[in-house]
Amino acid sequence: MKRLVLFLLFLAAAFGLATASGCSTADMEAGLVLGDLTAGSGPSTLKRLTGRPQREGVSWTVDGRKNSGDLYLPAEKAKVGLVLVPGAAKEGKDDPRLVALAQSLARARFLVLVPDMASVRAQEVSAADRLPIADAIRFLDTERRVPGLGIAAISYADVPAILAALDEPKVDFVVSVGGLYDLTAVITFFTTGHYRDGPGQPWRQATPNAYGKWVFVKANARRLDDSGDRALLSAIAERKMADLAAPVIDLTAKLGPQGKSVMALLANDDPAKVPALIAALPPRIKGEIRDMDLAPRDLSQLKAKLFLIHGRDDRIIPWTESAALARMAPQAELTLLDNLAHADLKPGNVVDSYALWRVVGHLLVQRDQLADRRP
Repeated sequence: MKRLVLFLLFLAAAFGLATASGCSTADMEAGLVLGDLTAGSGPSTLKRLTGRPQREGVSWTVDGRKNSGDLYLPAEKAKVGLVLVPGAAKEGKDDPRLVALAQSLARARFLVLVPDMASVRAQEVSAADRLPIADAIRFLDTERRVPGLGIAAISYADVPAILAALDEPKVDFVVSVGGLYDLTAVITFFTTGHYRDGPGQPWRQATPNAYGKWVFVKANARRLDDSGDRALLSAIAERKMADLAAPVIDLTAKLGPQGKSVMALLANDDPAKVPALIAALPPRIKGEIRDMDLAPRDLSQLKAKLFLIHGRDDRIIPWTESAALARMAPQAELTLLDNLAHADLKPGNVVDSYALWRVVGHLLVQRDQLADRRP
């Protein structure tokens, strides 16, 4: 309750400053949008001032690939289109948190398309997800003819989102919350707790959220050649994701060489050994790690502007990942928060509230500039 009171006092002060100093309407609108994001599915001022977005199922085909998803139409005319990509979540496009986020963005006059991606529901985010994301962009561009296009991605989904933006130069902006850049560095963190702000920099250490490594196991279990190990690793991941303290020795004892190579990586606590342990993984897992790694890629061709949001308290993907991506992308705006956890867009203190207010305001300015681009 104390945080909520501070947040409301902050918003009141923000509105007063905006009015007194002649700030843009986007700055004031940003306070309403942020308040609605904080409220989730609950009541907010923005909900009282805007009509409820219409949610409808849509389908489309690109180059023979059949796609489907949910389209959120604002009550007022949409200004730009936005493909919203969830992180690894069993409920996929129907996750209540994602639905609330899509509705908030639609109330801010984004035409929001959430593709229904089987890999997301299976908690197997892959570089191949760039295709359905790019297909969704094409759908908004050709069928809805919006004047601007963006992608919003959560967690591991930022990689296929950025790859899709490289494939589709019409993407104007990408919003990434708690994303990654260097997959070897991320694996090092969630297995050993070590991270650093670039190669050659001193190691730092934190206690990682163990949930992250079991998401990794779940995502890669199907990439083993040994069918027995595939089933065992999937069962191990499911058990651990349901209860991190659950014993799994009955399952690990049955693993063959491929499954054991994965568990050896997870059991390691020495950051210097991580590259060798990754090299010992089965070929298809190594291939996916290579494909999901942005670090070796030339991002100079990325035309989209990046809005990067990350929490310093993130215990799944360290904030240094978004910082590294910001250094390498041609156009990037990095916002670091003290209390974001992994991807929970709720202000934790007045300073974080101000930072989120600013980035939402900048995003709305981008929206308005794109909306004015065509008659």
